[in-house]
Amino acid sequence: MKESILDVLLYLFEHYFTDNADLVRDSESLHGTALFDELGRAGFSPAEINKAIEWLDALARQRPAASPARVGGPTRVYFGPELDKLDVECRGFLLFLEQHGVLDADQRELVLDRAMALDHEPLDLDDLKWVVLMVLFNQPGSEAAYAWMETQMFEDEPEPVH
Repeated sequence: MKESILDVLLYLFEHYFTDNADLVRDSESLHGTALFDELGRAGFSPAEINKAIEWLDALARQRPAASPARVGGPTRVYFGPELDKLDVECRGFLLFLEQHGVLDADQRELVLDRAMALDHEPLDLDDLKWVVLMVLFNQPGSEAAYAWMETQMFEDEPEPVH
């Protein structure tokens, strides 16, 4: 079975991060042998586990300080590899999130950075939503945006943006 970084990340998110929010921010816990062994028993290869942990480390290093949201800034122009990885639906979704204050420009760039770091070619909208959820989960002061995004992903009838 071909596992990907995103598969490992989703497994971690579903089994660990929702119960222990600090785990994603604590690099030492991520590198613990118990977690590595658990992921191995779940069927993930050591290479994919290491890539996923590196992905999470990069996310934690890039976490900006909480800042006021800046809505209505310049439009993001996508180029080459971003256009290849993110289709029109994905790019439109990011624009929607930014226009409605769910993501600010810095968070959008962090989502793009983490999406580009995945080994999926191209990324579909559901995968991008998971990346957005993981980024918001790791952002100080983004609890409301995270809760809204979680509702969009897991509810039969998503709630509107206010």
